[in-house]
Amino acid sequence: MSNINRIRAALLLGAAFASPALAHGQTVAAAVAAGTDAAADDKGLTEIVVTATKRETNLQRTPIAISVVDPTMLKDRHIQSLIDLADGGVPSLRVATFEARQSALTVGIRGIVPFDANQTARDQGVGVYIDGVYLGRQQGLNAALFDVERIEVLRGPQGTLFGRNTEGGAVSIVTKAPTGVFDGRAQAGFGNYGSYNGELHLDLPAVANVAVKLDGLIQHQDPTVKNPLDGQAGWNQFNRVGGRATAQWKPVDGFTATFSYDKARDENTPNYSQLVNYNPLNLPVGSYTGSTLTCPAGAAKCIAPLSPLVKVSGGDRMKVADIGVPQQVSVDDTHGFTANLKYDVAPNIELRSITAWRGVDTAQWDNSGGAHRTIFAPNGKFSRYSLSNLHQRQFSQEFQLVGHSDQIDYVAGLYYFNEHATEFAATPSSNQWNADGTGYTVLSPTVSGAITSGNQGWDRDSWFVQRASRAKASSYAAYAQATYSPEALSMVHLTVGGRVTKDKRSGLLYTVQGKSSAFTFDYDKTRFDPMVTLAVDVAPTAQVYAKYATGFRAGGANDRSQTFSAFGPEEVKSYEIGAKMDLVDHHVRLNLAGYIMDRTGTQTDFDNVDTNPASPTFNLHTEETRNAPGTSKIRGVEADLTVRPVDHVTLGAAYAYTYTKVPPTANPFLNNAPFQVYTVFTPRNAASAYADYEVPVGGDGMAVRMHIDANYASSQYSFQAEPVKTDASFVVNGRIALADVPLNDRGQKVTFSVWARNLLDATYIYRRSAANAAVLGEYANYNPPRTFGGDVSLKF
Repeated sequence: MSNINRIRAALLLGAAFASPALAHGQTVAAAVAAGTDAAADDKGLTEIVVTATKRETNLQRTPIAISVVDPTMLKDRHIQSLIDLADGGVPSLRVATFEARQSALTVGIRGIVPFDANQTARDQGVGVYIDGVYLGRQQGLNAALFDVERIEVLRGPQGTLFGRNTEGGAVSIVTKAPTGVFDGRAQAGFGNYGSYNGELHLDLPAVANVAVKLDGLIQHQDPTVKNPLDGQAGWNQFNRVGGRATAQWKPVDGFTATFSYDKARDENTPNYSQLVNYNPLNLPVGSYTGSTLTCPAGAAKCIAPLSPLVKVSGGDRMKVADIGVPQQVSVDDTHGFTANLKYDVAPNIELRSITAWRGVDTAQWDNSGGAHRTIFAPNGKFSRYSLSNLHQRQFSQEFQLVGHSDQIDYVAGLYYFNEHATEFAATPSSNQWNADGTGYTVLSPTVSGAITSGNQGWDRDSWFVQRASRAKASSYAAYAQATYSPEALSMVHLTVGGRVTKDKRSGLLYTVQGKSSAFTFDYDKTRFDPMVTLAVDVAPTAQVYAKYATGFRAGGANDRSQTFSAFGPEEVKSYEIGAKMDLVDHHVRLNLAGYIMDRTGTQTDFDNVDTNPASPTFNLHTEETRNAPGTSKIRGVEADLTVRPVDHVTLGAAYAYTYTKVPPTANPFLNNAPFQVYTVFTPRNAASAYADYEVPVGGDGMAVRMHIDANYASSQYSFQAEPVKTDASFVVNGRIALADVPLNDRGQKVTFSVWARNLLDATYIYRRSAANAAVLGEYANYNPPRTFGGDVSLKF
C-alpha cells in the first residue's frame, strides 16, 4: 500500500474512532443495518432484528457478537456475491478465493480460516447457511445473491445451535419471503469492463392463501486481465444467472408452509497469477546446454534464466497477460429445494421443520499462472492447467421446538445431514517453449497414443487423472438451549445450551497418478458442545455479557494425499465478554467484544513425496493432513460503533484486532523436524468506516443519498507453510443515488444511482507465495481494479 493510501487510512479510521460523530452501525460491517431506515427516522437508530438464536430478537438484546449486512449495505457497496465482502466491510469476516479461483471461496472469522477445504472430505471452520440450510462445499459459494433480507455474521463458535463446522462462526443468509401483496422491483445497470446486471423481483397477490414470489437476475463482467490468445477467456471475468420461486401457504391460523426452489449458474475465471520478482535469493544465473542447466563456474546452485517473454510485474497489476494460454470458464451449477413448515402447537410454542435438498456441480478450469509459476527450459512444457470436476448432493432435515414462558425462552432441536461428493482432477500443461524462450506454442487439447502425466491434454478424453475420490458423510445431532430471566432479578439472563453430535464419514481414493488404487478411510466421532452465557441489563438500553462456548470442525481425509487416511476434528474453546449499548436517546450504538479462543487438534497440512519405489504413488508430491498436538492461541478485540449525530446523517466504524499464535509442529515426513504453521487470511488489524448522508428533495419521499466507505486490513499470511505476507490493503467504495423519484400517483418510483468499487484504484497483493523463490521467483494475485457503473431501479 502506498504512503498516500496509508495516510488516507490513518486519517479516516483515526477520525472515525476519535469522535462519536463518526460512526454508524452494527459494524461498519454490521453496518448498515441502520442504513436508510436510520436516516429516515428522526428518533434515532432503529431496531435490528436477527434470528441468531433461532427466534426473532433485538440485536442489542442478543448476547452474541453479530454483524448484520442489510440490503442498504448491499446496494451502497455494490455487493453482488460473497466475494465482494473480501474488501473488509465486515472487519472480522475474511473472504478470499481458494487458490486464485473465484469458483470456490475461503471464508474465515476470528482467525479460523481453513487452508484447503476444496475437497470431497474436508470442511470449512465457518458455516455458510441460506435460510437455515447449511451449504456443505466451498464450491458454489460465489453464486449471485438473490433477494436478501440480511446477512448475519455470527462471530465466535456456534456449536450449540448451528453445530459442526462453525468453530469460527457462521454466515447466515436470510432471503425475503413472499408478502401476498402485489409488488414488483426491477433493476438494470452497466459499468466498465463490459459489466451489466439485471434483476426482477415479483410478489404476486395471495390466492387461496398461497403467496408466490419470483426472483431472477443476471450479472456479467468482462475480464480485467486480457488473454492474448485468440478465442480464450481472460482472467477475473464472470457471468452469473439465477432464478428462484417461493410459495408460502397459510391454510389456517398458526400454520405456515414455505417452499422454495432455486437454480443458479456462475461462469467465471480465476484471478491472474503474476510473477512479482525474479531470483529474489540472488542466485547465480545458469545457462542451458541442450536441455541441461549449467551453473557458472564455482557455483554449487544456480537459477534458470528467465524467458525474455515473461514480464516481472513488480507492484503493478497486469492488464494484459504476457503469455497467451488456453483458458475456459469454470462453471458452478447450484440448485436447491427447501420446505420450511411452522405450526403453533400452543400459544407460546412453535414446532418447525426445515427439509432441504441441495447440490453443486463444478467444472474447474484454472490456467491462472501461465509462465509465472514454471521455470523456462528449452522445449519444455509450461502453464499448469488445473482441471477438476466435482459433484455434490446433500440432504438435511431439522426439527425445532421454540417456545417461551414468563421467565424462560427455549429452543430444542433434532438435526440430520447427509452428503455425497465425488471429484476427479488433472493438471496438463497447455504451452511449450521453443529452444531459446523467445517463442512458444500452444499444445493440442487432445493427444494421441498413451496418455501419461507428460503426455496429456485438457480435452476430457485426454485427461491423465491425477486423483479421483468419492466420500459420503452423515451427521446426527440433538440440541437444546434455554434462557432464564428470574422474576426477582429481571435484568439477569442466564442462557445454557448443549449439542450432541455424531459424525460419520467414509471415502475411497480410487485413482492416484493415473493408477487404480483402493485407499479408504472411515471416521466416526461423537462429541458434546456446551454453551453458557450470563447477560445483565445494566441500564434500559445497555447490556453486558460473559460467554463460554465450544465449536468444532469435523474430521475427514485429504484426497490430495497418498493414502486417504483419516484425521480427527479440531476444536475451539472460547471465552468472551461483551457489551451492547444504545446511548444518547438511541443516537449512538456501541458494541464491544473481547475473546480468548484456544484451538486443539489443528488440522495441519504437510507436503510429502513418496520415495518407496514399490508404492503406487512413488515419486508423487502429495499433501498429507494430520491433527497437530498442542494448543493454538487466538485472542481478539472487536468494536462496532454507529452514530446518528443529526437528522439524515449516519456514520459508522468497526475494528477487529486478531492475534494468533500456532506452536511449531513436528513434521512427520521430515524426521519430526519443527514445522511452523501460519494462520492464513487473518490480519492483525482490520477496520472499516463509512458515512451516509440523505438530503430530502420535496415532500414526496424523494431524496439524494450519498454513501462512502473505507476498509483497511494489515498484511497477512496466505499460505499455511510460508512466512511470506501479503500487502496491507485500503479500499474505498462509494455510491450516489437520486432515490424514490415518483412516476405517478399509484406509488411507482424510480431510483437512479452511480457507484464505484475501489474508488481510488488501490493495488495490493492479497495472496502471495515464495514456494518457487529458489527456482524462479515469487508469484502473487492482486485485488480487482476500480470498477464503476450506473443503475436504474423501478418499484411498481
